[in-house]
Amino acid sequence: MKKIVFLLLSIMISTASVWAVDITVDNTKRNYLIYVPNNLGEKRPLLISCHGMNQDAAYQKGMLQIESIADTAKFVTVFPNGINKSWDLSGNSDIHFVEALIDEMEQKYNIDRNCVYLSGFSMGGMFTYHAMNRIADKIAAFAPISGYPMWGGSYTSARPVPIIHTHGTSDDVVAFNGVQSVLNGWIQRNGCPATAQVTKPYRANHITRHVWGPGENGVEVVLMELAGKGHWISNDIVKTGEEIWLFCKRFSLEQKDPTVKITTPQDGLAFTTIGGPSDIPPLTIEATASDPDGVVAHVSFYDGDVCLAESSEAPYTCTLEGLTAGEHHIRAVATDDEGRTGSHQIVISVKEPTGNFVFTVFQTEGCVPSGWTTYDGEVMRTGLVSGLTSGCRTLYFTSTQHDFDRALYVRNIYGRQQEGYARFAGEETPSTLMLYPGNYRIYYRIVNWNQPDFSPITIALEDMNGQTIGTETFTPSCNIGNSTSNNFTGTTTESFNFDVTEKGRYRISFYTADSPWADMILSRAAIHRDGDVVGITPVTDDTHYRTVYYHLSGQQTDTPPHGLYIEKHISQDGKVKSQLRIHQ
Repeated sequence: MKKIVFLLLSIMISTASVWAVDITVDNTKRNYLIYVPNNLGEKRPLLISCHGMNQDAAYQKGMLQIESIADTAKFVTVFPNGINKSWDLSGNSDIHFVEALIDEMEQKYNIDRNCVYLSGFSMGGMFTYHAMNRIADKIAAFAPISGYPMWGGSYTSARPVPIIHTHGTSDDVVAFNGVQSVLNGWIQRNGCPATAQVTKPYRANHITRHVWGPGENGVEVVLMELAGKGHWISNDIVKTGEEIWLFCKRFSLEQKDPTVKITTPQDGLAFTTIGGPSDIPPLTIEATASDPDGVVAHVSFYDGDVCLAESSEAPYTCTLEGLTAGEHHIRAVATDDEGRTGSHQIVISVKEPTGNFVFTVFQTEGCVPSGWTTYDGEVMRTGLVSGLTSGCRTLYFTSTQHDFDRALYVRNIYGRQQEGYARFAGEETPSTLMLYPGNYRIYYRIVNWNQPDFSPITIALEDMNGQTIGTETFTPSCNIGNSTSNNFTGTTTESFNFDVTEKGRYRISFYTADSPWADMILSRAAIHRDGDVVGITPVTDDTHYRTVYYHLSGQQTDTPPHGLYIEKHISQDGKVKSQLRIHQ
């Protein structure tokens, strides 16, 4: 009987995949939990996952739920325990702990030292950022969850580092609104594009995935934004551990694939032409490319799936001509002497709008949108800039009664002339606005932010030399009162019209008053060229319809009004058969 029990115990020990282990680091006894899949194999990856403050390794293991993923992908997972259930965020005690764990895992399981990944939740996420600056030469990719250096980031890693950061928007412990400013530092450090590729929804309705990349050495910075999630590891529908693994497994310290990056033109380049066809000059596409273990054979350039050119010598270039209206995904693909490839993509958009062209797209809180420049007398910001918590930026209004959800806040600190402004399509931005001759009208909704006695605003159409083509000054009748949680109603849509006599590039500027701390909140603006047609559906001869006219204010009439109006042809079944915007 004793022999049978001993045999069963031996079998249980040989098949057990989770156990606690002690280790001595810097003369201090430390410990960790480890999960090892059956039939692991040789040279498999290692994931180290750190718990939050006042938590432990067992709690972290239970939250991450990584076992089934590790079983399929065959990697080792270690859950270390911090001293006093916390982590050293400024020194090297826990850095040495991680290094010792890597050494022990190589000795015991022959893991692949080129494929070691570090993750952590809350304070463990803060430690993950700390490790980026200390042991980037030992960790292939980093995956912080709900944690970042709340005191401010530093970006001194020995190499560009891949990062996937996961965070709930309703986190009340480590606020979501501080994530972007930290990521911005790493986006810049890694040489990633300033504009993210956004997938919304991503695998589930509550997830938005932001990707900045590729940067140097092909790295990426990814933000997994979980709407409505709090301070926990979320595993409903999409498992956080699975997303971490799918990201991390693509990266190794032993880089073999070539890397390529389009350096010219800037990502997000946008051409908008109103009143006629686009007339875009030929564009030079230029890219850099390198290969860590060989040479770059050539770089191919694509517009979508269409190959534009192939370049075999640096600088790698091609000429892009005849851009048509639409969104163009320009891709550079580097191929090395072993046939391996790496790619980089930018987006160029060509717009030829008719009717109202709304150029205020303020979707993200705490940013200056792409195509815009703001100035407050001290700081000039050219979009896209994200993660802003002060100064000129988009605000999100949360009151129970408000006329709009998001808008752009602008201020003039010193009150000097034209030193508080928001400008669309200026020379600093990747956006251009081309206007053909004609009569134009700009509609806008602007209020004051913190001006109880109200402060005038000036809107101007200017050429690229700053010469004014048309301008108008008005005083808002609504003041929000210096808080995004205040109720406010009664904003109105204003407009002014002007004539363009020469085809050319123009910019639209909104100026605060020339007084200290004058301000404005810009919620919506659109430009319209008189005589443009909007939404035509042809009316056939055998269709019976009635004609209804609308002032742009929305007032309906049965007779054509004077000035700018909309004419709708409505069939007997109530469907709009055609729609024209007319200026008399």
